[in-house]
Amino acid sequence: MTTARLPLFPLNAVLFPGLVLPLNVFEERYRAMMRELLAIDEDEPRRFVVVAIRDGRETAPTATGMPDTVSAAPPEERAPADGFGPDPIQTFHRVGCVADAATIRERADGSFEVLATGTTRVRLLSVDTSGPFLTAEVEELPEDPGAAEGEDEAADEAGALAEGVLRAFLSYQKRLAGASERSLTTGADLPDDPSVVSYLVAAAAVLDVPSKQRLLQAPDTATRLREELALLRKETAVIRHLPSLPAIDLTRAPTHPN
Repeated sequence: MTTARLPLFPLNAVLFPGLVLPLNVFEERYRAMMRELLAIDEDEPRRFVVVAIRDGRETAPTATGMPDTVSAAPPEERAPADGFGPDPIQTFHRVGCVADAATIRERADGSFEVLATGTTRVRLLSVDTSGPFLTAEVEELPEDPGAAEGEDEAADEAGALAEGVLRAFLSYQKRLAGASERSLTTGADLPDDPSVVSYLVAAAAVLDVPSKQRLLQAPDTATRLREELALLRKETAVIRHLPSLPAIDLTRAPTHPN
């Protein structure tokens, strides 16, 4: 199994492979991380691991959107593990996602505007708190199509489930009136790959962090799709009986300030 040691970025959110993650970086420990990533040649991947926080909540200046300017207040000085308990790995979910920072832009005040994309799932093996920011040893988690006997059978099962999930999602989507910002569209925009479908629907559905985390760490694509199908049917039924649901607010996708 492939292992690596990478910077660790804990969030109150779940990142999925293929999905874009905008970040507003304020805290000095995360600024230090971004400065180190900027030192990597731009032709090389600037990778870090995004992991969802299991207990508690990371504290940082908060705001929605990705503004061009931020407060001139000095960054908060915090040790790498502050807020994450005596053994940080116990505070994080063990399965996260590697992010590749395509854009890291430093502002005049030293904060950063970052745009990253999820690439591969990883499992946390250990967390190191000795540096200016957290790092983790991680192992890559392969994405298997499913548990059916034989690769062809597993792929066929995942493909059939993906079609069902897309139909269920489109029905669910119609119930979320005005949910244009995080919508899947019909036609050529829909993906064909079952694993891509599973991650896209998991990211787009209005679910809490524990539910999204369960989908991220599903053992294979078919299992994730089956769980999504059940969740979508349940959520669609709930929305059907709650016509005043503020869908626009629920589906707004802010950046994650840190």
